[in-house]
Amino acid sequence: MSATRMMILGLVQWMQPVHGYDVRRELLSWSADKWANVQPGSIYHALRKLADEGLLHEVATEQVGARPARTTYGITERGAAEFQALLRNEWWNLTGPADPFMAAFSFLPALPRDEAAAALRNRATQLRAGIEQLRAANEADWVKTKPVFVSWMWERSIDMGEAEIRWCERTAKLIEEGTPYVPETFTPQRPGEAPAGWVE
Repeated sequence: MSATRMMILGLVQWMQPVHGYDVRRELLSWSADKWANVQPGSIYHALRKLADEGLLHEVATEQVGARPARTTYGITERGAAEFQALLRNEWWNLTGPADPFMAAFSFLPALPRDEAAAALRNRATQLRAGIEQLRAANEADWVKTKPVFVSWMWERSIDMGEAEIRWCERTAKLIEEGTPYVPETFTPQRPGEAPAGWVE
């Protein structure tokens, strides 16, 4: 949530006065829904909440024909200070996002070896597809209208995806080869028994 908060404050400061629709469109054009977990449906709610907190202010509300009213936002001094604090926290501190896959991988022995290896190879295939999409986007003409650092962010995602593909393939091979999951010195809670559901 802090990343979404920071990005919305930053975009309002950059584009103000700005409609929520334009904030949403800009974030989606950066693919922020994928790498920053920005939920498109939550952006309007976040704008209203930030305004309630005094970090944004409503500049105007417009009604065009039968369309829903659109509110234009600007940033307050408090909002600008909050944005700078959040921005510097993310730049200077290493914080890893919660990763459901890592939670699942911590129970590796609960899966049959062939399924675990197949799942890792499938993950690598999905990562390759995502990388190809990013490469295509990075080579499209419309990206020339975006700040250059948007391309740099996508390049980072590509590099990270390629590193994870290598890890998936290497780990799948180790699983297929029968590499033991736990050291011989491992002592279960109940001596002589493996945890329920383990297939080691």
